[in-house]
Amino acid sequence: MGKTISKDGTVIGYDRTGRGDPVILIGGALCDRQVHSGLAAFLAPHFTVFNYDRRGRGESGDAPPYAVRREIEDIAALIAEAGGSAALYGISSGGALALEATAAGLPVTRVAAYEPPYLTAAADLEANTRHTDPVPGLIREGRAEEALEHFLRATGMPREAVAEMRTTPAWPALVAVAPTLVQDFAVMGDGSVPVERFAGIRVPAMLLDGSAGMAFMHDAALAVAAAIEGARNVTLADQTHEVSLDALGPVLIEFFAEP
Repeated sequence: MGKTISKDGTVIGYDRTGRGDPVILIGGALCDRQVHSGLAAFLAPHFTVFNYDRRGRGESGDAPPYAVRREIEDIAALIAEAGGSAALYGISSGGALALEATAAGLPVTRVAAYEPPYLTAAADLEANTRHTDPVPGLIREGRAEEALEHFLRATGMPREAVAEMRTTPAWPALVAVAPTLVQDFAVMGDGSVPVERFAGIRVPAMLLDGSAGMAFMHDAALAVAAAIEGARNVTLADQTHEVSLDALGPVLIEFFAEP
């Protein structure tokens, strides 16, 4: 495993595999770099893949206070490790972070995002605020387990499924990483597409979603693609937010390999 130092001194841990043009993988909420281990192996025959732990997760450190710009600086440090420029891929809130880093002017060659969970309907934005507002406060109060439960319920997970998840061996690890939900909430802002910022993206961009997923994810992908000049939207057949490697991998390889 490699390590790099972000601008604020935070250590960022990553795995580097493969050879070729660099691609950086960015995970979403509650995820460390293990979420992309399979994708990294899939891409490695074609690219040099940097699969990293976002700050506060896995082998990466953290330093308060949190700010989205610090996560962008983490990506900048990885790009420096990659040789000065790189393509980005992120899933869910990690996709939103990839877009924000690109919009911030980092030397990104291409950017792809799978189902960044923006909301395009006023009613959805209102409901999002109502259901998710308690999470950051619960985390600040040290009530990470309650915050995690509230977040899972807000994503649509039935109460019974949350109760069952509490009995699994994975639950303590999820509670341990739950404080990083504050980061994902900050990346997503009020939930609306930051059209003005994304309009400044001037590199090839691809927004992906799954045909079997939630309708608002498709609407979000279309809205983000519309905000970025020349961006494309690709809907993967029969996929949900838990996208399969066989469906996603070939599309990313084709996109990142384009001249």
